[in-house]
Amino acid sequence: MGDQTKKILVLCTGNSCRSQMAEGYLKHFAGDGAIVKSAGIETHGVNPRAIATMKEDNIDISGHTSNHVDEYAAITFDFVITVCDHARERCPVLPAKAKRFHHNFPDPAKATGSEEEVQEKFRFTRDLIKDYCRDFVAKNL
Repeated sequence: MGDQTKKILVLCTGNSCRSQMAEGYLKHFAGDGAIVKSAGIETHGVNPRAIATMKEDNIDISGHTSNHVDEYAAITFDFVITVCDHARERCPVLPAKAKRFHHNFPDPAKATGSEEEVQEKFRFTRDLIKDYCRDFVAKNL
């Protein structure tokens, strides 16, 4: 891994769903081209439904951990992607060098209804995040 390897941080409120999905897809699409981390302003643990929904698309995020943004204070990231408005508003000041990106994805963890309806919301968000990450890697790496 040379110096050209980009470092990407995905930020969300709880680092349980959206940022975890994004981390999974960014790693998938970037391969060795990037080091990808995700973190939250709080840590809620990785959502089991997020793990299950990603597994349907053959991406395994079951080994991911839920991390607090402060854990990565020493890393100089090239890109910071916030995946919810709350994280963007409360985001700590990260190195000025980092290019910031923002996309407010709907939060599937807030979904209500039957099991099937909740799963559909997770799939919907997953597919939005997948498309976003594919485009992000194509344009920025």
